Amino acid sequence: MFKILFIEDDMALFNEVQERLTQWSYEVHGIENFGAVMEQFSAVKPDLVIIDIQLPKFDGFHWCRMIRSCSNVPILFLSSRDHPTDMVMSMQLGADDFVQKPFHFDVLIAKIQAILRRVYNYSTEQTEIRTWQGAAIEYGKNMISSSSGTAELTKNEMLILKLLMERKNTIVSREKLIESLWDNEHFVSDNTLTVNLNRLRKKLEPLGLDAFIETKVGQGYMAVEEV
Repeated sequence: MFKILFIEDDMALFNEVQERLTQWSYEVHGIENFGAVMEQFSAVKPDLVIIDIQLPKFDGFHWCRMIRSCSNVPILFLSSRDHPTDMVMSMQLGADDFVQKPFHFDVLIAKIQAILRRVYNYSTEQTEIRTWQGAAIEYGKNMISSSSGTAELTKNEMLILKLLMERKNTIVSREKLIESLWDNEHFVSDNTLTVNLNRLRKKLEPLGLDAFIETKVGQGYMAVEEV
């Protein structure tokens, strides 16, 4: 049974979502003290975190930063705020997806299932190590290491890198990447992929690898392997 921590102060909404997700065999935990979210996060050890943006004490962006500082657990934002900058900010902070309120429950459950399937099936199946430009990529650990250091990637960042690595020196279309990362691309903003690519490049920069992921305008992206 997957454990979900739902950081939400609207108790009517929390109770409704908890009841619906319990019917899908998820174990849903809430927050009792919004000044001690990280303590409750550590106690629950969730497989997925759902966060609202507008919360008591600190907003959801704050807690996303705090969680990302110590964990790569998948994070889904669920918020009534609909400005594009809120969605971009959530992705830049390391969230995996964003659902806007009011929402249809079928959309929420589809997002949750897609994230959990992508993260946990992928991480258990992929244990091999691949090399790229002198760096070692450990798929199962979401790590990439070179003589310049080591970077820990989120599940989405590693999946993007894996997809590009499978077709080195070949262009992978944006549509293919979106389809592979998010099962139903109808609900995904094209900008979400851009944000994830930019985060990946930023982490690769200290390793001297960022320039080896090339943007092919109007076509997609390519991982370059020098022969």
